[in-house]
Amino acid sequence: MLKTWGARMDSNDTPLHPLTRFQQNMLMLATIAMGAGMSINFVVVAPLTRKAGLGEIEVAAILTLSTLLYAVMIPRWGRIADRVGRKRVMVFSLCAMGLTNMAFLFALDAGLKGVITGASLILTLIFVRLWFGLLSPGLQPASMAAMTDATTVHNRAAGLGMLGAGMSIGSILGPAGAAALAPFGALAPLWGSIVLCLAVAAVLAFSLPKTLPRPRDTARPKPLAMTDPRVRPHLVFLVSYFIGVGMVQQTLAWFIEDRYRLNETHPENAGQAAVLYTGIAFACMAVATIAVQFGYISRVKPDPRRILPVGLAMVCVGYISADAFLAFPALCLSFLLVGTGSALAIPSANALGSLSVSRSEQGAAAALMSAAPPAGFIFGPLIGAGLYQINHALPMIASAALVGVLAVYAWRVTARQPLPNG
Repeated sequence: MLKTWGARMDSNDTPLHPLTRFQQNMLMLATIAMGAGMSINFVVVAPLTRKAGLGEIEVAAILTLSTLLYAVMIPRWGRIADRVGRKRVMVFSLCAMGLTNMAFLFALDAGLKGVITGASLILTLIFVRLWFGLLSPGLQPASMAAMTDATTVHNRAAGLGMLGAGMSIGSILGPAGAAALAPFGALAPLWGSIVLCLAVAAVLAFSLPKTLPRPRDTARPKPLAMTDPRVRPHLVFLVSYFIGVGMVQQTLAWFIEDRYRLNETHPENAGQAAVLYTGIAFACMAVATIAVQFGYISRVKPDPRRILPVGLAMVCVGYISADAFLAFPALCLSFLLVGTGSALAIPSANALGSLSVSRSEQGAAAALMSAAPPAGFIFGPLIGAGLYQINHALPMIASAALVGVLAVYAWRVTARQPLPNG
């Protein structure tokens, strides 16, 4: 029986464990919930920890430590998923994210009320956040493995790309959702992300089939090394981009709070106002990203080499204009431009990384590209917080400069290279 099954799996046209379209969409929904649960902290935690007496570097260090642990634990959770089943790990991961965010919320609320202060607050927040980095990274490798098993070499890159897009969409929708929930309280957005993660975990538990044992004679696609010369330039490119994104996302709430003097204009609820205004800015970015992704990229499928430098240039100009123009509506328009550029740049960079290898390796390349956001967010927030202490405009300017350099490289080098698999 095993020999027959193994021979059948030698066919590139037969998925190992097929999933329906609905079930694949549920995997994407899970990555959206994960992205939202991770990114909403940059909107809510940054301004509120100020009210609890913490400095910019301390806040960035707390988030960076958990992101570093998260990145380190991704491959380990991938091996756990191979042993105990993808579905179990995905459900556990979403529950862990919801519950660790809940613990973080309670600790932050205690700090805001003065129950915990000083070093005790810092150590408590670090302790709680490290559990997030330890327990919640399983969704990404488990969903990637489930999608790999559910697709063939012909549609694997598209399937894995859908999961990568889900994480990107979630990372924008999370802060945007903060704008809708901020009127109900400064901590309401965190409660929203908690409910979302737990609800999606329940949906996955009922909608996904039980993972079947893998036959011993069935080989999984081999992962690509980060040092593979075909994908290394694309990986470095994406990590650099997300370092720039991390600098802005970490400091934007502080930037808005200080620029518009929310402590003076909203003395009783400055933290809630900062969450609301920052959420509105991210909402503008989210609207533009989703409109371009589904209204243009998905339908037209443009040449990624051509639109990559255009998208990066838009992001660069958006960051510059966000700093240059004082009015809040101008900042919102700037982030509309950033969202448009992101929708052009991120899928293009991911696609070029996947297309740099043979068709049978495209799934592994897509999975490797998905490691770029957490890798970039290890360094970006800490760099941004350090620059912000020097000058409030520096993170925006530094990110614009970094993305601008990437735009020039994409225009002068990437756009002129032939598509390996085109």
